[in-house]
Amino acid sequence: MTINARMDPPSISDEATLWARSVVSRETVAGPHVRDACKRHLRDLDTGHERGLVWSVEHVEWILGFYRDVLCLNGGEYEGVPFEPLGWQKFILGSLFGWLDMDGYRRFRVCYAETGKGSGKSPLAAGIGLYGLTADRESRAEIYAAATKKDQAMILFRDAVAMVDQSPELAWRIHKSGSPGKEWNLAYHESNSFFRPISADDGQSGPRPHVCLVDEIHEHRSPAVVEMLRAGTKSRRQALIFMITNSGTDKRTVCWDYHDYGVKVSAGQIQDDSFFAFICALDKEDDPFKDEGCWPKANPSLEAGIPGIKYLREQVTQARGMPSKESIVRRLNFCQWVESASPFIGADVWFDAEDKEFDPGLLIGRRCWGGLDLGSTQDLTSLVLLFEPTPEDPYWRLVPRFWVPADQLIDKERTDRVPYIAWRDAGHLFALPGKAINKLAIIRQLAEDMSLYDLQEIAYDRWRIEDLKMLLDQEGISLPLQPFGQGFKDMSPALDEFERRLLNGLIKHDGNPVMTWCAANAVTVSDPADNRKIDKKKATGRVDGIVAAIMSTGQSGREEQEQDISAFLNDPIIV
Repeated sequence: MTINARMDPPSISDEATLWARSVVSRETVAGPHVRDACKRHLRDLDTGHERGLVWSVEHVEWILGFYRDVLCLNGGEYEGVPFEPLGWQKFILGSLFGWLDMDGYRRFRVCYAETGKGSGKSPLAAGIGLYGLTADRESRAEIYAAATKKDQAMILFRDAVAMVDQSPELAWRIHKSGSPGKEWNLAYHESNSFFRPISADDGQSGPRPHVCLVDEIHEHRSPAVVEMLRAGTKSRRQALIFMITNSGTDKRTVCWDYHDYGVKVSAGQIQDDSFFAFICALDKEDDPFKDEGCWPKANPSLEAGIPGIKYLREQVTQARGMPSKESIVRRLNFCQWVESASPFIGADVWFDAEDKEFDPGLLIGRRCWGGLDLGSTQDLTSLVLLFEPTPEDPYWRLVPRFWVPADQLIDKERTDRVPYIAWRDAGHLFALPGKAINKLAIIRQLAEDMSLYDLQEIAYDRWRIEDLKMLLDQEGISLPLQPFGQGFKDMSPALDEFERRLLNGLIKHDGNPVMTWCAANAVTVSDPADNRKIDKKKATGRVDGIVAAIMSTGQSGREEQEQDISAFLNDPIIV
């Protein structure tokens, strides 16, 4: 497949890009993750060609023209009205169909879209399904509306059927199977393609979707439906899985997995050129029960009166008088995962601390402290060195190192949903031969660090340390190991100091993507006295790098405390 598209300069003014610019400039109100998605789009316009990405304005205009010229809305006052996409819908459609790879096929193969209830996700998705059926030049295309239950799958499918009925362009081209109101298949004979609902309770296997629309993914208890459909796309050149949902409540679901992954991809914490996310959310300081100004962040169609200010005010009023309804309103209408934890480190703060240009050779001989978080035999092991500021370089410098077992690394990629192999190949982590971490390799790295740097102490978690100490004795290596408690007593002051340095711009890191991933995963838990520590159980992925960084910070802070106490005791008392 060849195209006539070119890589357009950042000054391009297509409708999708214009909306992205209006969001980034704050002219259009949008939440943090949508702002991140728009920034990602603008970054890719500038640098995407380096990765073989192509932005085709022609394709953007084509998909928007299909909606305007072919599709009509249905229901109430919208019955038969031409489908004029709103700004956020233009951005999604433009992104999905305008970004291509170097072979001319669509870049994005998976899209996760999360908005407030009643924003118009279903008709948007139905239109994508009909485009895939009739206008995508895919022979024998299989288009599915998927859900856990057939009744749920039928909701989105009925939107598509109604669109066919309302469209003069589609009504005579698409053949419906089933009686009115009970249709079960849409056929486009010109390309031998079909569009039908599918669900987990059908017990089907072997679908080969060209386009699959997955509805209300927050209701999916397992990833079975999504994974079955994604597996079927491997034989399609530009298949698309388009997931739509309201926010959920349970982080142990496939919905949260995609939400969390989408947040990180949008923020640039994980690079995945095949994944697109449009995730509506409020900023941390927003309270939708006190400020109506934040409502468009969760309800991107509010500019067009959908679902309507009056409706949202009614929901908020009822929730104020009915505490049992508050969490439902916050979740459905304002995209708040009411039971989820907030990240410890904001993406903006972490990326502000990045310094990839610093020469690590300038750290030779410089004082530093280490934090060692030994994973289980098959998990990530992390060592973070923290170098103290100098008159020439007034920053604390974080230098992380990571190890994983090399065996079954591909399976580990699938489980953790991060590119371990690419990270290994780029030198961001070490993959050691075997099924378990070879602690001897870690010891030798520490010994090398001792010879290069003025390593004061290495803070460690007492758990799993005895095997390491035995190896040290066998190898005749002496290291300045210091135990570091993992409870609130030791971790809370270290975490506070790490946070203080980071927020005040005193810490710089080298942009290691494994460390960035750990930072994005970290969440805290508090005791009744408001002491905090990183909670590995609530984390959405590995956090070992951040735990090691906090331990090294705590160890460096202890010396500062000792110096302050000594100075206090030695000062003369003035009466």
